[in-house]
Amino acid sequence: MTLLLSATFVLLFAGQALAQDTDDILQHVDPLIGSSNGGNVFPGASLAYGMAKAVADTNSNSNQGGFTLDGAPVTGFSMMHDSGTGGSPSLGNFALFPYTSCPGGDINRCAFPKKTRANFGGFDESSVSARPGTFGITLNTGIRADMTVTQHTALFRFTFPENSTMGEAAQPLILQDLTDLSNSRQDNGTVSVNEKTGRITGSARFLPSFAQGNYVLYFCTDFSGAEILDNGIFADSRASTSVKNMTISRSINGYPLPGGAFVRFKSGAKPILARTATSFTSVEQACRHAESEIPDFDFDRISRAATEQWQAKMGGIRISTKGVDKSLITNFYSGIYRTHINPQNYTGENPLWSSDEPYFDSFYWYVLLDIPSGGSNADVVLADAYIKGLDGGINDGYAAVVKDAEVEPFDWCCQGRGGLDSWHSLGYIPVQDFDWKGFGTLTRSISRTLEYAYNDFCIAEMAKASGRTTDQEKYALSSGNWRNLYKEDQTSFWWNGTDTGFTGFFEPRYLNGTWGYQNPLNCSNHDDFSVCSLQNNGPETFESSIWEYGFYVPHDQATLISLYGGPDRFVDRLNYLHDQNITYIGNEPSFLTVFQYHYAGRPALSAKRAHYYIPEFFGTTPDGLPGNDDSGAMGSFVAFTMMGLFPNPGQNVYLITSPFFESVNITNPLTGKIARIRNVNFDPSYKNIYIQNATLDGVKYSKNWIDHSFFTEGKELVLTLGDRESDWGTKVADLPPSLGEYKGYGNSSSSAGYGSWNDTAGSSAKRIRSWLRGDLESM
Repeated sequence: MTLLLSATFVLLFAGQALAQDTDDILQHVDPLIGSSNGGNVFPGASLAYGMAKAVADTNSNSNQGGFTLDGAPVTGFSMMHDSGTGGSPSLGNFALFPYTSCPGGDINRCAFPKKTRANFGGFDESSVSARPGTFGITLNTGIRADMTVTQHTALFRFTFPENSTMGEAAQPLILQDLTDLSNSRQDNGTVSVNEKTGRITGSARFLPSFAQGNYVLYFCTDFSGAEILDNGIFADSRASTSVKNMTISRSINGYPLPGGAFVRFKSGAKPILARTATSFTSVEQACRHAESEIPDFDFDRISRAATEQWQAKMGGIRISTKGVDKSLITNFYSGIYRTHINPQNYTGENPLWSSDEPYFDSFYWYVLLDIPSGGSNADVVLADAYIKGLDGGINDGYAAVVKDAEVEPFDWCCQGRGGLDSWHSLGYIPVQDFDWKGFGTLTRSISRTLEYAYNDFCIAEMAKASGRTTDQEKYALSSGNWRNLYKEDQTSFWWNGTDTGFTGFFEPRYLNGTWGYQNPLNCSNHDDFSVCSLQNNGPETFESSIWEYGFYVPHDQATLISLYGGPDRFVDRLNYLHDQNITYIGNEPSFLTVFQYHYAGRPALSAKRAHYYIPEFFGTTPDGLPGNDDSGAMGSFVAFTMMGLFPNPGQNVYLITSPFFESVNITNPLTGKIARIRNVNFDPSYKNIYIQNATLDGVKYSKNWIDHSFFTEGKELVLTLGDRESDWGTKVADLPPSLGEYKGYGNSSSSAGYGSWNDTAGSSAKRIRSWLRGDLESM
């Protein structure tokens, strides 16, 4: 994954909506999209950015979000999850599991370990219900489990059949174990059950999926709805009502010993409710969360409150649904919904220090076009937020990004940048770099070089905005380092020997300046053999090919287009990337390539690609995502594409294409103003997808991009559509900003560079441009 959608969605949709239409937007949201076929979404009950995320967990090989619709049985019901991630599952801690009764009334005949209780977790997919804030499922045992949440607390409602499958009177048993989704529990998990009240408390140490170290999580669970018969603890497959406390080890076989506690009830005639809360700081805080947020065990009230919160959160964007297929409306709003699942708001739950400042975790979706493959992509997040209006704490943020660029951490696998000595002295990251100051996986030299270059551009943007002219010039200059890996005579052949017909690709380079080689098509959509992730033997690009990374110069498309032979040849190359299925729309590096025709003066072709990929690869069924959602990345792509304004992350640039709806209204959460996009000649069959002309607040507007003031100032963009490509947005003056100059365009001889850079950088900006053109090779 490569680059960032960053803070754009936060700025557009994070606030409470103003009073608008009262129709229920949530009817268009389907949380189950992406719950099979590797979408890895979390489809359960959550508030927007909520810490509590309750759902049924299955034992699928693709259960990173907890629940799947792929035939795998349920193993428990837990209330901590991520959404859409790849890799190993995370969270899913302290799962509950219900039985109507134990055979013969013998607790030791109930199945306690996760692996064996899966035999009782089968379900019919038609029994599953999911809507924002609430999730429900009926197991084949006849037990119905419904769940809803507050910020830190989940409320589960278990409804039992009148008789057990054994024909016995119901004596429901609900267990709670000390495992998580990936079975990562370490030593010394603890559990305790109160004999009188049935309250279960405990803690355990677990491993994260995308981080180092470990974490301790605490929980507190209470029950309501039936009189307690007895309770106790279980270890492995045996249980006891006489033991109420236990500390358990992991064991020596690589799989944590099953262990936990249970409560058994005298009757299952009425639903039994289980209230469970977690905390990263203490059991006491977990219990405070539970008692303050759900004091009355009122399931319907909590569910209604969750629904109201989602209605307010989703109400910030309204579309005209006239004539549009319902599946496209569902696709749009479900995409927006998924961007609000992560990151989780853990404010007040930081175990490292006490603070009331906002504290969020699981920022996977921020990295829409790149989970860090080597770059310090927080730079892009911070720059994007800063230039779009979130300027609080700029000094601390700026100090952080400069430190990333200048100080190499000892362990740069998960923070900062590695190879900084080479970066500063050579202007690229060498393949097989000699790096003795810090350590990480010595792969991805191409993608790291390209990302470092863009990271530096983002620092330069922040420097300019905060008046740091010297830093601006320094980092703008190093943002051109991407050219140091461009090999102009490099060819590209298919594995059968067929020439792709294109020359000039990025290639790895050694410390001594000589060239290495990686087939430009390795790690492409056609490559079923290469290992392209974070393995020690991984390639010099991360999760994508040199072919695709060949377009990854987000800040200087003008110079890249010149290197590729001009706009026509650039379009040919971009067409080849898509037409030959070299790109894979199910992974983030492809996202911006759909819209890069704008930079070549062909915005109509961006619209054509956008209307092909949606709905061809993005549907509204459980298997409707082409790849894992990455905590809203796929949802972001769908929402922005259908809205007709796709951001170049880290820049104040939105690329304009025709929306999928006759009108779109977006309420800005910071200013309260409503931005509007209206289409004239809108055609829901999507023959008229090409912009013929446009006005902005009633004034002719020919640029094929727009900046963030469109949202903050509540402007109106009116697009007149037609069924063929026009000359709108094609002139050089209409193209998006680029650090270098646009050249070789037949419709104008003027430039459309980052004019704002000239304002403060003066002659230095000219030197940067000259250097980028190759005129200052000895610089």
